[in-house]
Amino acid sequence: MDFVNKLDTDTLLSILSCLDDPSDLVRASAVSRSWRDFVIRYGLSKKLCFKLFHQLTCVDRVNEESSGSWSRSSLMDTKLLEREHRAFALLAKGCTSSPIRSCIADTIIASSTDNYLKKIVNTLDEIDQVGATPSYWSSSGQHKSSVPETLLYKLKGDLCVVTEFSIHPFQAYFQPGSPIYSSDYVRFRLGHLDNNNSEEKDNYVWTYTSQEFPMAQENRLQNFKLPEPVVCIGGYMLIEFLGRVQTRQLDGLYYICVLHVRVMGRSLANSFRLVDPDDDESGKFGLMVVRYCDPKEMGETEVEEEVLCRQLRQAANYQQRLNFLHRDEGYAWLDEEDDGYAESDGEEV
Repeated sequence: MDFVNKLDTDTLLSILSCLDDPSDLVRASAVSRSWRDFVIRYGLSKKLCFKLFHQLTCVDRVNEESSGSWSRSSLMDTKLLEREHRAFALLAKGCTSSPIRSCIADTIIASSTDNYLKKIVNTLDEIDQVGATPSYWSSSGQHKSSVPETLLYKLKGDLCVVTEFSIHPFQAYFQPGSPIYSSDYVRFRLGHLDNNNSEEKDNYVWTYTSQEFPMAQENRLQNFKLPEPVVCIGGYMLIEFLGRVQTRQLDGLYYICVLHVRVMGRSLANSFRLVDPDDDESGKFGLMVVRYCDPKEMGETEVEEEVLCRQLRQAANYQQRLNFLHRDEGYAWLDEEDDGYAESDGEEV
């Protein structure tokens, strides 16, 4: 007996809404034509996406890269409903079963930087020196321990399901006592650019803000797992370092230094892009389907790309360090014969 034809709509919705696994909903839509029509007509794949990840409620329309533009007046058209079903079924599956990998694509800007060599891009690689010189990001020094710092990153794709953040504070092995320049707490924000699409400061909308996680003043990669996975809408992440704990012996100022930053999650860049809101009133994004593929293959090409990007970045770092050396002949590189630290107008931080 096909109960879809026997039960009333509210009862059917109550039953099918109990399905929490995207695969189960896809199987239900494959039982018969009437089951498929019901799942599509009432947008159950879309509702399941919103149920699993409430951040996706800011997406209200679907388009495929090969198709033309859409019209809100045609939303009830059968083809548009089928398109929406396919897209959100793939999105739900991708958000829950695509491979978990590193999600950081690039760096944007740091709130401050101590000098030319101690830049934010150094935090993308988990190495504490390039050649004979330390490799890390350092803030500028502050008299007050309460002054915060931020690091801004671009993630791999407009949609990323983030599960965990990791930060490795830097230990200044070349300074007396080998101090570790961590912060008291760290907080993470995820979001997107505002309407003018400029990556300038304060030009972001943060749709998710984490709790404040305590940091340990220890030389290790510290993991901060979210209570539940969060979808980053827009592909930008801000790290806020709250409270300084370590002063530099030379000047007595507080610094924050980071060796490495890592974000783990599911990037959906191979299948989806976001389309900017089409009007200021709704503030809703469009979901562009780039291609349909097995969710397990959504991040496959990113591994090779990540290796290539790392090699290019390391080569650029070497070149920039050489340029810095030629420009500032007074800079002393750290080597085994130094007494614990290198100097450039004073002690290295």
